[in-house]
Amino acid sequence: MTKLTRRNALGVIAAPAALAATSPVAVAQTPAPAFTLLLVNDIYKMSDDRGKGGFARAAGIAKAERAKGVPLLFCHAGDCYSPSLMSGFDQGAHIVAMQNKMGLDVFVPGNHEFDFGKENYLKLTAAQSYPTFAANLRDAAGQPLPGHKDSQIFELGGFKVGVIGTAYDPTPQISSPGDLKFSSTMEALRREARTLKSQGADILVAVVHADRAMDNAIVRSRVVDIVLTGHDHDLAIAYDGKVVMVESNEEGNYVTAIDIAVSVRGEGAARVVSWTPTFRVNDSRAATPDPEIAALVKGYESELSKELDIDVAVLAAPLDSRTSMIRTQETAIGNLIADAIKSATGAQLAITNAGGIRANKQYPAGHKLTRRDVLSELPFGNATVMVEITGKDVKDALENGLRDAPQGAGRFPVVSGLKFEADLKQPQGSRVTAVTVDGKPIDPAGKYTVASNNFMLEGGDGYTALGRGKTLIGLTDGKLMANEVMVYLRRLGTIDAKVEGRAVLK
Repeated sequence: MTKLTRRNALGVIAAPAALAATSPVAVAQTPAPAFTLLLVNDIYKMSDDRGKGGFARAAGIAKAERAKGVPLLFCHAGDCYSPSLMSGFDQGAHIVAMQNKMGLDVFVPGNHEFDFGKENYLKLTAAQSYPTFAANLRDAAGQPLPGHKDSQIFELGGFKVGVIGTAYDPTPQISSPGDLKFSSTMEALRREARTLKSQGADILVAVVHADRAMDNAIVRSRVVDIVLTGHDHDLAIAYDGKVVMVESNEEGNYVTAIDIAVSVRGEGAARVVSWTPTFRVNDSRAATPDPEIAALVKGYESELSKELDIDVAVLAAPLDSRTSMIRTQETAIGNLIADAIKSATGAQLAITNAGGIRANKQYPAGHKLTRRDVLSELPFGNATVMVEITGKDVKDALENGLRDAPQGAGRFPVVSGLKFEADLKQPQGSRVTAVTVDGKPIDPAGKYTVASNNFMLEGGDGYTALGRGKTLIGLTDGKLMANEVMVYLRRLGTIDAKVEGRAVLK
């Protein structure tokens, strides 16, 4: 199912290109809104991209919204401290510095907030001037983390708005939170909703980092009135007459405002609060960048340029790392990266995850690849590893990588040294129909050395099969994956990577 079809099937309104390209238009509303909810999510890149997105423009939208004079709650649904080019150097500190100036009222941690480990996460949250909400996040002893809240009632326009925040349940499987404990989003929402209602909340808002399946479950549960979400990177607005669900795309490209008009009937125990939403999608291309944050971005970019704008190779053929490509099929850039870690470790095979390749861009033939390009593609700071596992384990790893196919997923396998065929019409776990190494069928009982990255060796993205055998280059032994790719590119000089039939999907 295509992304658009999937959205339609879920009853989600994805703004059409023609609408998205226009400036936001004020919508008349009677009565006037009592307050406005403003949402940003999944914003990583400091700068705009051809006049769109980035922190300065997102902050400019927030400033313009506050200037309207309507009480405002500015919410961030998570994923920002990683992955980005600068985060490879300062582990997200520059994001905190910028967001401290944006006037955020609610922040929930996404899975990428933990990419550099527990201690770095705690260091960053301690440096925030804005509060972190995470009702389903606790320390190893089951206690709330310092500076974190589960929920809070905000007085907005004369009404009590109860806000609950939750982190992404599967974070331990896809990031590096150490011994922090993530409990059920739904259970946390139910618990906090009861508390807020007992405190007299008129309207309940959940700010969550959650996939669309969880978003829909929250909507169906009716446990809150409004769901502000991140993680899927969709521009999405859904309202079934009872519950609102909104997501604001990615990178600050769009910042969604929800104007809430409220009416009250009766008093005391008979008091009934009714509300109606009006949606406004702020297109960042029409925004005036916040000058203070724009100056910060300029300074950070200057620092980066000194180190990163150095050529390492030239392309003889184009490369394409767009998310829609890299997470669904074999790509030339994926082959190149897998070849590089296979070469660096001396392994027979390589399997890495498409979700680790992040720049989401196209490079034309003749482009000179720079350090900046490589680190934009590989921002996580992952290290190379090598294991010796059986042919069956290799096949199991590939099955795991295809679990979500044909939908795009970060676990999609990027390979070197082998070719595989798969029938995606078959059930999960039974899709790989053939695996060959050096033109011969893989031996299920045979032993093969496989290069990968430390995240996957620890079971990240479900790649538990990699940990079944003997570890030859361990979690603390490997070299920075991005650096190994740079070495490989520099050695080649001219890059002519192509799609070669390594992954044949039917």
